[in-house]
Amino acid sequence: MSIIQASSPVDGRVLGDFEVSEAQAIAEKMVAGRLAGGSWGRMPIKVRASTLLPFSQLLMDNLDSICELIGLCTGKVRSEALLGEIYPLLDLLNYYQKHAGEILRYQGVPTSPFAFPGATAGIERRSFGVVAVISPWNYPFQLSVGPILTALFAGNAVIFKVSELCLPVGQLIVDLFGKLDLPSGLVQCIVGDAETGEQLIDAAPDLVFFTGGLHTGRAVMQRAARHPVPVILELGGKDPMLIFADAQLDRACSAALYGAFCNSGQVCVSVERLYVQKNIFDQFLAMLQTGAAQLKVGADPHGDLGAMTSAAQIDVVQAHYQDAINKGAQASGPLEKQGHFLKPVVLWNVHHGMRVMREESFGPLLPVMAFTDESEALRLANDSEFGLNASIWSSDIGLAKRVASHLNVGNWAINDVIKNIGHPGLPFGGVKQSGFGRYHGAEGLRNFTYPVSGLSNRSRLPKEPNWFPYNEQGYQNFKGYMDFVYSTGSFIQRFKRNRQALEAFREYSTFDLAQRWQNLKLMLTWKRGY
Repeated sequence: MSIIQASSPVDGRVLGDFEVSEAQAIAEKMVAGRLAGGSWGRMPIKVRASTLLPFSQLLMDNLDSICELIGLCTGKVRSEALLGEIYPLLDLLNYYQKHAGEILRYQGVPTSPFAFPGATAGIERRSFGVVAVISPWNYPFQLSVGPILTALFAGNAVIFKVSELCLPVGQLIVDLFGKLDLPSGLVQCIVGDAETGEQLIDAAPDLVFFTGGLHTGRAVMQRAARHPVPVILELGGKDPMLIFADAQLDRACSAALYGAFCNSGQVCVSVERLYVQKNIFDQFLAMLQTGAAQLKVGADPHGDLGAMTSAAQIDVVQAHYQDAINKGAQASGPLEKQGHFLKPVVLWNVHHGMRVMREESFGPLLPVMAFTDESEALRLANDSEFGLNASIWSSDIGLAKRVASHLNVGNWAINDVIKNIGHPGLPFGGVKQSGFGRYHGAEGLRNFTYPVSGLSNRSRLPKEPNWFPYNEQGYQNFKGYMDFVYSTGSFIQRFKRNRQALEAFREYSTFDLAQRWQNLKLMLTWKRGY
């Protein structure tokens, strides 16, 4: 039996010992999940929604204790836990309570009275079955509970794995869902590292939802392809922020500092590249340095930046900083480290040959670079293998929207930062190396289901026109039908040249072609007489 000991990045205190889930235990959880998911998925969406409704009040009743535990496990300050981990979940719950039934309802699809006489068609949404949710360490509560709730609204069971750096958060999630009136085995947790994640995928869930870095995302996709299991990948970013000279600079500066340094830069949509128009560059850089120097680092209630969660990520940040300095960058100060706490640093004289401008830093570094015009801003912003989020800052909303329409990203905001990804009605996800698939919004909920298409034919005729036997006359009749429906010319022209062929399908039609032709002739005669 293997044990993982959880400790806090804030002060190193031990938070508990957790038994690693073995392959056999995971397989047993999968069986239980399929059983629970079967009954849950057959429930009407209104029943599922009402069963999940009390979760909002559970969060509200336990805000302080949840924030405290999240802070101990991740190092983030209390306000960041409240606003970044819990508030978005309350909003998401509220959105799906109101709209899930409409989003997942049966969708009728029109049918042609010629091709499908007497038939109706439509699409229903069905739950996958068991969804595996693998979540990261930067937002272990929100990025676990959000997809869990989405999967549950869609009618699935869930087996989730939080990062081994945040195991107490996983237990908290189990305890919270345990207070709802859910089928036994509907929400289950496993404990372990990357190997355990592989075993979860090898247990062949029906869908894998993964949030994390690019390297691990590739490994998840490769593992899932063995079975095969569909995946939704929410990966990293190198998000650009573009500030034009006519922007409201005070607001833009505050946004840049927040966008780059909230949660110590450990946000997939952090501002990791800041581009400022050349004629305001020096002024704006001075504003950034002044603002960064005023930020407080520490775990006390007045801290702005908490601890870095992962020691390995601190090494990445230090490597990016040193690479930039070695290649000529200037910095607002040294990268000061005390335990897991890092002081935020602004970098300039940077270029795209530096790691800090190309790789995800995921830490409190803000590289700033100048651009001359709209064209160069777009070229620089799109010069990245990532495409997650972006923000554009200008008083000219038309210009900003034009720039946004040419950015290779899955999401964007104008004169705001990061907040757009928390909108529960907007689907969130990336392009390029930032992953694929979406969650949040109607599209996100549908992604946790699959479409089933159906057609019902109420015809009492002995056969359909396309059934056997084939003959030359039938071939010519079908050519005429296709010419009538798809070729050029007015309706009258197409009807005239194909009347004989269409008459051959009269018995299959829901209306009388001959009578329609007579009505058409009467109308034309009346128009000529008039």
